[in-house]
Amino acid sequence: MSTSRPWWRSPTVIVVAGCLIAIITFGVRTSFGLFTAPLTDLRGWDREAFALAIAIQNLLWGLGQPFAGAVADRYGAGRVLATGGLVYALGVALMAFSTSPGALTVTGGVLVGLGVAGGSFTIVIAAFARLVEPSRRSWAMGLATAAGSMGQFLFAPLGQGFIDAYGAETALILLSCTLLVVPLLARSLTGRGDDVDEPGSEHLSARGALSAAVRHPSYLLLTSGFFVCGFHIAFITTHLPPYLTDQGLSKGLAAWSLSLIGLFNVIGAYSSGILGGRHPRRLLLSGIYLGRGVAFAIFLLMPPTTGSVLLFSALIGLLWLSTVPLTSGLVALMFGTRHVGMLFGVVFLSHQVGAFIGALLGGTIYEASGSYDVMWIICIALSVAAALVHLPIRERSAGALAPSAA
Repeated sequence: MSTSRPWWRSPTVIVVAGCLIAIITFGVRTSFGLFTAPLTDLRGWDREAFALAIAIQNLLWGLGQPFAGAVADRYGAGRVLATGGLVYALGVALMAFSTSPGALTVTGGVLVGLGVAGGSFTIVIAAFARLVEPSRRSWAMGLATAAGSMGQFLFAPLGQGFIDAYGAETALILLSCTLLVVPLLARSLTGRGDDVDEPGSEHLSARGALSAAVRHPSYLLLTSGFFVCGFHIAFITTHLPPYLTDQGLSKGLAAWSLSLIGLFNVIGAYSSGILGGRHPRRLLLSGIYLGRGVAFAIFLLMPPTTGSVLLFSALIGLLWLSTVPLTSGLVALMFGTRHVGMLFGVVFLSHQVGAFIGALLGGTIYEASGSYDVMWIICIALSVAAALVHLPIRERSAGALAPSAA
């Protein structure tokens, strides 16, 4: 009896399908900052109302991620990605018909947040951890993260083009249509990949794995550091476009700044995945966060010009999601891949709590002061803190904890 896989389950197709999902799902989400000014002007809201919806979206993405990861661990990533993609598409489409801040919170906040939890690149990364052989795992994780950044590069100008040509409402509907491809691609990522799982990890239950993780100091340090990553990313994607237009720069430049961040992070994330297989991940993470602080300081001190915006976008792009393959790789190293979806989901929850605070606090501080300067200073301080937090992490398997947790 033949045990050969169908063509759509070959390693190459799995990687390609997963990367395409990452491109679409992350690309659509990172274009939301372009809708801050158009939707608030159209509906007569303030920026804090839009920021609240995006903050809720980030929080529910984080809260839903451990559960989506646990389901993917048990039943395979394909079903989770397909369902998440459909909910995500519905939420984006209904954003176009949200005429009150409360409705926007339900559609762009709750529905999109839950949809992204099941249909995002984080589930793709968890799938790669199980479906890709160990020798290529760090590379595949870096590639999936780089693909998400390519989505940001492609969808930022696409989203702005839709807004300019058809208006914000129609642009949201068009973006939602691109998400309908996700369930079709998700078929290739079905299965749990037990054939590449680490020996012995099958003896640890989901509850045991979580219990072991929350008692492991390095896991807790990694989780706290990822909070800062989410804070930075949500603040920039939500508030960088309106910040630039407040400085007298064009909306087109604001869109291209997000696009350029995505383009340079293709380099940063892919390089991070490769370097994570050769060098200590904790030191790489520490350097990335410290580099972000330097980039923020340079941007704050330089006059707002086209050149300074492009330089900042390139610098922060190299450091944007390059934390993801290193962080997810450390989770897999510590606890194996059997429960990697759930355990990385818990780490990602911390990321999204940071994103909730970063998106909301940016709007609150702006409405109170009329400026984002305080937020940039907070970002610099958190960069230094995250750089220090990662230094004590111990890069080795936590297998010794498994017997007591099982």
